[in-house]
Amino acid sequence: MTLPYDELAHLRAQHPAWRLLRADNAALVLSFLGRVFVDGNAGALSSDELRVRLDEELYALNQRLGQGTFPRPAAAYLDDWSSAERGWLRKFYPPGSDEPHYDLAPAVEKALSWVRDLPPREFIGTESRLNTVFELLRQMVFGADDDPASRLAELHRRRSAIDEEIAAVERGDIAVLDPVAQRDRYQQFARTARELLADFREVEDNFRRLDRSLRERIAAWTGSKGALLDDVLANRRSIAESDQGRSFQAFYDYLLSHSRQTELTDLLGRLQGIDGLQDQDPRMARIHFDWIDASERTQATVRLLSEQLRRFLDDQVWLENRRIFELLRSIESRAVELRQTDPEVSMGIEDLAVTVSLPMERPLYRPERTVPLASEQVEEGGDDVDASVMLDQLHVDRELLAGRVGKALARRDQVGLAEVVGAAPLEQGLAELVGYLSLDEPGLAVVFDEERRDQVAWTAEDGTRVADLPAVTFARTRGVGSPSPVTPDGSGSEAGGTRQVGGRS
Repeated sequence: MTLPYDELAHLRAQHPAWRLLRADNAALVLSFLGRVFVDGNAGALSSDELRVRLDEELYALNQRLGQGTFPRPAAAYLDDWSSAERGWLRKFYPPGSDEPHYDLAPAVEKALSWVRDLPPREFIGTESRLNTVFELLRQMVFGADDDPASRLAELHRRRSAIDEEIAAVERGDIAVLDPVAQRDRYQQFARTARELLADFREVEDNFRRLDRSLRERIAAWTGSKGALLDDVLANRRSIAESDQGRSFQAFYDYLLSHSRQTELTDLLGRLQGIDGLQDQDPRMARIHFDWIDASERTQATVRLLSEQLRRFLDDQVWLENRRIFELLRSIESRAVELRQTDPEVSMGIEDLAVTVSLPMERPLYRPERTVPLASEQVEEGGDDVDASVMLDQLHVDRELLAGRVGKALARRDQVGLAEVVGAAPLEQGLAELVGYLSLDEPGLAVVFDEERRDQVAWTAEDGTRVADLPAVTFARTRGVGSPSPVTPDGSGSEAGGTRQVGGRS
């Protein structure tokens, strides 16, 4: 997608790669830094080593192109390339070293990649890229498909294709790639391998930017220390758990597998022996070792950033403790000063003396008044007392209620309370109604719909009683721990105002 004008103008003015392509000595920067850092897959180099190499390069160019072509010393060029206005080299001091080191910025590799594509190519392969597109599409589509039938169908299709290929080889019908197809695939392989090396440097730079933003947040923090630590730990996890961090970790684990390293070494060794591939890039013979070196440098950078962040937090704590001691020392010094200049100055503490409570200040004992109890003569009761009233207690049979609901659900997934009560009227009044509402049986869910109302009536001794309550539906659950997502109106459990109680399964 083409970028808008304003963004392109901003990139032209600010992006280091575009500034490099516009520079007068762009050829010197790209040729020297590309050969030293990219072709050699080098990490950070010391100032003396890089200065000596650049000095030799400048001497050879001045001898060939004429004195004065590059008049400045090598150290001046390095300082200019690492300045904030250029940003083509990163100048830093490693821990434990007082000598500056230089590392290549990702912008230089972007410019190198663009320049490499400028010369016309004699051969442009397209078949291998189309195969790569198809393979990526298969991985994405079938990797996101959770249907077992679809997965099995794809696996059976691939197995049939492999079986056909095995049968063809057993018959002696071996399909060999022609030189054009080999050359096409080699171009795609070499280009992807070089781009992967360039990506490592950009991933490392992204980790540094994340760490820098975290340090800026710590430096400007005004809240409590506990909240700061929570924020720091969350952001450190976000660096490792970001999309880029997870992808890099997956690549790193995949590459460090012994079986994968053995397979890569064997394949690259056999690649060198293919007759149809002339002018192979010598770097491709050990590209997997370059990947390991580059990924290890990125891992070392992440470890170093974590150690520096820990020391930074330790320094913050030390500074806070030092500030507390300074405040206490200033209070002590000020107190001694005041005592020497004005002896009358004193400090008071509230309730220094013991609080005395006099005996006469306490209230006297006041005895409580005795209330006379008037009781009449107890008479003996008769033998004709009806004791059945004591045993006449109301008992609701929950198993009977559950059986009625289960019978109503025999051929359906859900049934309303009003329908159950209509088939078997309430005999025990409100107690039986509460029993229906509080059913908690395996495989049964009680669903309340707050947006609809139901009226349930029953006959009592003093007339007909009516209860107005939310619409209640009994539903069968689908399995253990997973209630059926049904509601009284059959619209699903996501409907507004619907809640479920009971239904333990």
